[in-house]
Amino acid sequence: MKTIVICSGGLDSVTLADKIAAEHSLVGLVSFDYGQRHRKELDFAARAAQRLGVKHDIIDMRGIGAALTGSALTDDVDVPDGHYAEETMRITVVPNRNAIMLTIAFGIAAARGADAVATAVHGGDHFIYPDCRPAFTEAFEAMQKQALDGYADVSLYTPFVRVPKSAIVEEGARLGTDFAQTWSCYKGGENHCGRCGTCVERREAFDLAGVTDPTVYDDPDFWKAAVEKAR
Repeated sequence: MKTIVICSGGLDSVTLADKIAAEHSLVGLVSFDYGQRHRKELDFAARAAQRLGVKHDIIDMRGIGAALTGSALTDDVDVPDGHYAEETMRITVVPNRNAIMLTIAFGIAAARGADAVATAVHGGDHFIYPDCRPAFTEAFEAMQKQALDGYADVSLYTPFVRVPKSAIVEEGARLGTDFAQTWSCYKGGENHCGRCGTCVERREAFDLAGVTDPTVYDDPDFWKAAVEKAR
């Protein structure tokens, strides 16, 4: 199955790229610059593509991202600290982001004769991101079948959509993913901050998976209190 992976450069999508390369036919990575707070994650996506020896497209969505106002990921709004389960994390939602990205990726896949688009949405995203839930991914694939009817047959592959992030860490460990060559932090500093939602989730996932976390965090112990508070 010739597959294009949507790759942000984060732990989930790089692990997914390794999974596709091992189990299917990885034909390319697609990343998106939507005016997010920093481009650091895109550098890690480029490294993954180079390591895997596949084409890497970075789609410029900055004009679109500028119109999707109100998110801490696109506006001059502080990124909150804490666990994704907290109500404060809703400020990190970029409306319709995944739907827009998937639509573009499906167009690329159809144009290039790929069989599938893979995205690394997972169970931990379901708290606050509606376009990461199974109901959305299933409906989106059905819509694309109609959109490309008679032109191309492209499937949506979401192997992590019903599992927690810890399961992705376990899968990455099995595949030999170099977790140090992935970037999750929303703040984009020299190191992972250790306090934002994605840092807390990342650190917790390694702990639950029983896998050594190679990530350097500015605040490596904050996650424990954040997880406890969320419970």
